[in-house]
Amino acid sequence: MKQAGISKTGSKIVNRTILVVVATMAIIFGVGGIGHGFFEALQGFTPTNGLVIHAIGEADKMWEYGNEPAFTVIPNFLITGIASMAVGIAIIVWSVGFLHRRNGPTVLLLLFVLLFLVGGGIGQVVFFSIIWVFSTFIHKRLKPSKNEKTGGLRKKTARFWLIFLVASSIAILFALEIAVFGLVPFVKNPDTITLVMLSSLAGGFILMILAFLSGMIRDAETNGRLAS
Repeated sequence: MKQAGISKTGSKIVNRTILVVVATMAIIFGVGGIGHGFFEALQGFTPTNGLVIHAIGEADKMWEYGNEPAFTVIPNFLITGIASMAVGIAIIVWSVGFLHRRNGPTVLLLLFVLLFLVGGGIGQVVFFSIIWVFSTFIHKRLKPSKNEKTGGLRKKTARFWLIFLVASSIAILFALEIAVFGLVPFVKNPDTITLVMLSSLAGGFILMILAFLSGMIRDAETNGRLAS
């Protein structure tokens, strides 16, 4: 049985709105991991000389602060780059085709941890943590509000989940673009570019939380209609 926000097969519940939000965010950072790996691989079969590296080497750097720091346990740029790209692809594949499974959130967390360990980026860790926490709600039965006034407000909030998700995705992708290319329209100062990047990332983070919360409300209200 399927409805707008939740699907039910036997006793298994899949909160589809939460699933879409989690999968979208995971795919974005999977792409980010591929980007890190690509630039790491460009540095060739050379030692990393430490656990904390610059994913983008001096020869490929496109703006003053475009180094993309990362952590890796693999002491070779080419190998860690290949590993990061492989794990990034695995995150995308898992998010698209398998995240709805009962063990979907657990495998996603393991892939996130692995991506961090093989050079997929440091700044993404905060996002990984939040994405995983919300992924644990994919199979939970969510209760709708029984208060008429609160319920009405919740339903209005639930309508905006897709707007929040699209806005968050655009803001995060813009921040990732700046991190690599340093391209901000009409801005040349690297410190200002950095400020725009961090602001876009922070805005994307807040919008991501709002997308998750409104998505949870939408699934909860649908769940209530199923149960009634």
